[in-house]
Amino acid sequence: MLSAEVEGGSAQLVPDPDRAHGWSLLLDGAPQSYVDLDDPSHLGFEYQRRLGHVVDLAAPPGRPLHVLHLGGGALSLARYVAATRPRSTQQVVEKDTALSEWIRRELPLERGWRIRVRGGDAREGLGRLPSQWADLVIADVFAGARTPAHLTSTEFLHEVRRVLRTGGIYAANIADGPGSGRGAGVGDGSGDAGDGADPDHRGRRRPLDHLRSQVATVREVFGTAALTADPAVLRGRRFGNAVLAATDGELPVAELSRRSAGDPHPGRVESGDSLAAFTGGAPPVTDATARPSPMPPDDAFK
Repeated sequence: MLSAEVEGGSAQLVPDPDRAHGWSLLLDGAPQSYVDLDDPSHLGFEYQRRLGHVVDLAAPPGRPLHVLHLGGGALSLARYVAATRPRSTQQVVEKDTALSEWIRRELPLERGWRIRVRGGDAREGLGRLPSQWADLVIADVFAGARTPAHLTSTEFLHEVRRVLRTGGIYAANIADGPGSGRGAGVGDGSGDAGDGADPDHRGRRRPLDHLRSQVATVREVFGTAALTADPAVLRGRRFGNAVLAATDGELPVAELSRRSAGDPHPGRVESGDSLAAFTGGAPPVTDATARPSPMPPDDAFK
């Protein structure tokens, strides 16, 4: 096992006993990414596989893409794109520069991959890119196991849409689960005392409030959206990750559903009327109302 202190806390790279050059990245004990240096196309985590399906379906097989990654981690998805779509041009924006430098030293990228890693805030990095630069924008940003509030709003998504080419796809990793505890007083270390979603009138957070509001926000900005996750997560029975994809064009929902259902941990896809019903009337999030995603329960990663 390899360890380092980075800006986001204590980072560990834990070897995979079943794959000679497989590594899991943990931050303060929470699983973040998985990398197999021998086979970058192998995605070890459920949410990574679902994001990988979006990458696969973003264009015909093998066609190079312009991809923006908001959040770097162990650069798992950037490696996947480089391996499955050679000659792709990629930019990664990662705020934790100490983490990025450590990962690139311990798990180096292959020469010839067109991957540029930049330090800085994800929204600020997004704002520096030219309009219609990207075929695909992948958002996978967590600080202290929570997505920062300013990356959850309609204003943020309008910037994403500006950077995407016509027909381009936005894909986000979103974590949520059953309602938990009091809505206030959790805190994320930045002065926001909310727990990531508006509490009900008793001050308790309802199941999947954050995820429902993110679906509503994406539907406000883009014309088409689809959500894929473990059915237990979509029912609010356990805390976990969901992948939300959106575009101003069309999404290959049927093929996404087929691939998700065939995963080792099968997922379900919601789209169209069923996705609209899933929001339960949740309003879109703005910069004025945004809060971080909810804090995972203590046993989420056991």
